[in-house]
Amino acid sequence: MNLQKKAVFFDVDDTMYDHLHPTRDALRTVLGLSERFPYEEVYHRIRYYSDLLSAKGGLLEGKAGQEELDEMREGRFILALQEFGVDITREQAVHVQQEYLDRQYRIESFKGATSLIDELSSAGYVVGLITNGLEEHQMSKIKAMTLENHVAAEHIFVSGTVGYAKPDPRIFEIVNERTGTLAEHCCYIGDSWRNDVAGAMAANWQVIWFNHRNAFPESDVSGAYKTAASYTELRRLLLPDAR
Repeated sequence: MNLQKKAVFFDVDDTMYDHLHPTRDALRTVLGLSERFPYEEVYHRIRYYSDLLSAKGGLLEGKAGQEELDEMREGRFILALQEFGVDITREQAVHVQQEYLDRQYRIESFKGATSLIDELSSAGYVVGLITNGLEEHQMSKIKAMTLENHVAAEHIFVSGTVGYAKPDPRIFEIVNERTGTLAEHCCYIGDSWRNDVAGAMAANWQVIWFNHRNAFPESDVSGAYKTAASYTELRRLLLPDAR
């Protein structure tokens, strides 16, 4: 076990791929919303309610059943859209969720994502994924992007299986235990301020906020972090000596 080895772990949703696309397409297909609708703003609120409802039900840690999962998935669309003056029925929310899931498994990783993973691996880094959600759902997305061809299976951590979900620092501590790494030698990259930035920093990891949506920090954090808005910028930060 080499505790001096450096590691880089990535979030999945809206970090490895554009999470807005399947959300927007599902809303447009089911509800017929116009192109001028503020999809990105709605997307942020859907993510907010997804985290809120999941935390209440212990969904991200795999502690709830299918009924609770369905209620969360449908409820997040209902609550988020209400804020923008769009009231939908439970049946419409079910349809949106079905369309959304179908598109979730037809996704592509951001340009430069897999090549960066490969470069980091070649440079000797431990490279992996840490993602919130249920094992089957998250692994379906990982396989849709063929990320299993670039990341070792033992370096993929899904909260529903681990038993702890970001921002709980214990999920990062478990990653350290299972990969034989130290927190101070690990860097986490993710888009969510609450889950990824605050969560990883609470575990004493280094953090790069993948802020490709120009979001604002949601809270104060103790410590420094870096920011990138593209995989080109991430590569410059992680592999400054590479050409």
